[in-house]
Amino acid sequence: MPCIIIKKIVAKRNIIVNSLTVILINFTCVVLLNLLFVSYSIQATEYQLPSKNARLIGEQKTHKIVKGDYFQKISVHYNVGFLALLAANPNIDPFLPEPGTSIIIPSAMLLPFIKHEGIVVILPELRMYYFLPQENKVHVFPVGIGKQGLATPKVTSYISNKRKNPTWRPTQEMRRRYFEKHGKEMALEIQAGPDNPFGKYALRLGNSEYLIHGTNQRFGIGMRASSGCIRLFDDDIKWLFDNVPLNTKVRIIEQPIKMSYENGQRQLIEIHSPLSIGEDKTNDKESATTVITQAVKSFVGKKESYWQQLAPMIEKPQGLIVELGK
Repeated sequence: MPCIIIKKIVAKRNIIVNSLTVILINFTCVVLLNLLFVSYSIQATEYQLPSKNARLIGEQKTHKIVKGDYFQKISVHYNVGFLALLAANPNIDPFLPEPGTSIIIPSAMLLPFIKHEGIVVILPELRMYYFLPQENKVHVFPVGIGKQGLATPKVTSYISNKRKNPTWRPTQEMRRRYFEKHGKEMALEIQAGPDNPFGKYALRLGNSEYLIHGTNQRFGIGMRASSGCIRLFDDDIKWLFDNVPLNTKVRIIEQPIKMSYENGQRQLIEIHSPLSIGEDKTNDKESATTVITQAVKSFVGKKESYWQQLAPMIEKPQGLIVELGK
């Protein structure tokens, strides 16, 4: 197994994710009212940076379902992404979970293989990391990113501008898609307010049209739902607006597999579904593959028991940390 590229048939997964997105957008009035009027306490999740020989931050939590719970509400409460919660609990109904059931909160993670400075967005994780090495801290946020066909670009950039109460001006391409779908023209601009998709704050990436911004729709966080920009919960984008200085470096990367010899003792690996699946130029979703790189092969080694342990996670990634040999 360590010497092959493991074939994944992902059409079913893509259909499920797309269906869940549609269901969520058309969710019941009761749930939408809860989202609008229930007060949640969301804070930027802060972690101490681990020692030089470690990458693990946070700890995995569990949540016991009570009557009235649903995944979107839980994801907001714990400040984790909706799809991350879904992947970690694949056998639980996200809309009507059974009271008394314990679910996993994916709040433990490995730091990415990249210099720990500035803002790092890892697309497969639907997470943003803001590193403050001078304070020995990192802040982690769930994010919404570009939907299929409108992918968030993988770039190295910087925060060039910060705007409070930004005006939303749809691009020509957005206006064209809107007209094709609705048969009428889209507004040329939308001022700050409840109808503005940018929310209350926006941070521009370099000279591009891409922004890190808030949202007027909570359910877009932790999902692929935008036209390419990066969305955050209102409290999270406000925190970034208040704390991230201009010219802060921003890197957007795709790193679906992270590994760590934790302090030279524990072999930890974290696997996410790569976003490139089903997005090749031929749009042949069934021909997509997940590549097990040489680095992964070297890390896991030749123990057949390790590869057997990882096989389910490679076939259906849960985004959870796996300790090899346990």
